[in-house]
Amino acid sequence: MSAANTMYTSDDPRSKLTSGSAVSGGAPVATGFGPSHYVMFGSTPPQIDDETGQTWFGRGQNFVVAYTRAKPGAVFERKGQADEYVLLIEDRDVPAVITANGQVEQVPGYAIVIVPPGKSSIALPEGGEIVRLFSRENGDVAALAANAAGYAVQQPNIPAYQTWPEPPGGYRIRPYSLDVPAQPGRFGRIWRCTTFMVNVFEPDGPRDTTKLSPHFHDDFEQCSLALGGSYVHHLRWPWTANQAEWRDDEHMVCPAPSIAVIPPKSIHTSASIAPQDNRLVDVFAPPRRDFSQMEGWVLNADDYPMPEA
Repeated sequence: MSAANTMYTSDDPRSKLTSGSAVSGGAPVATGFGPSHYVMFGSTPPQIDDETGQTWFGRGQNFVVAYTRAKPGAVFERKGQADEYVLLIEDRDVPAVITANGQVEQVPGYAIVIVPPGKSSIALPEGGEIVRLFSRENGDVAALAANAAGYAVQQPNIPAYQTWPEPPGGYRIRPYSLDVPAQPGRFGRIWRCTTFMVNVFEPDGPRDTTKLSPHFHDDFEQCSLALGGSYVHHLRWPWTANQAEWRDDEHMVCPAPSIAVIPPKSIHTSASIAPQDNRLVDVFAPPRRDFSQMEGWVLNADDYPMPEA
């Protein structure tokens, strides 16, 4: 994404972005436009409803979001997990015990946890709301997504999926507290690993509609995960010489919990509309190069190197 592809206000930290493509390798040649996807968790039947609780799945081209309302004592195991996955717990009162490769980490809640490939488990002694993020390489969860049919074929303008370099210290459970104070010039609270970049925003009230941030991405999808409040996602596609490619504007209201998957090339911005407790998380797979190049934006940058240019 280049600075020319934005309409940010001058006080928006993203107005300082200057890199070209957000994904290594550059933007592919446009071949039409892909559609948006909206998956409403909670208000639709869950894909899993068993002794662990209820879990909904939605996906993008390179990722799967699993939203769970877990019962006390629930345990979520992964066997043969292809790569790193992410556990997000926004509630301060949802403790978890994560086990992998002989390592055990107890997390009190309000944390993001990177879990290594292979065999692992997440135990929730008191239950609660959690989110897990898996890459497209894990076909068992990808097949469960409510919108799986929309990704039966590769969507346009998205390069082939590539993970980022392995952490120098090797794979292990890496928990990070969400309790990070705001800092002028930094955009949200961003963590990355080999498979994902996750930006967890602070709770907020209604957005000032005179200070929206319409912009587009050349070569990757954005997943906006609402975990509190409600959002309107505004999307507009550019006109091309081929009228068959034109799409109507969208102004989709997505109450939490939900995801909006925003395709490349579409001009978009999101506005929180609930009186309070609007909580949004942006998800990207693989990580964004442009955000990673901004000094101080990625909070665990020392743990995960960037790929070579």
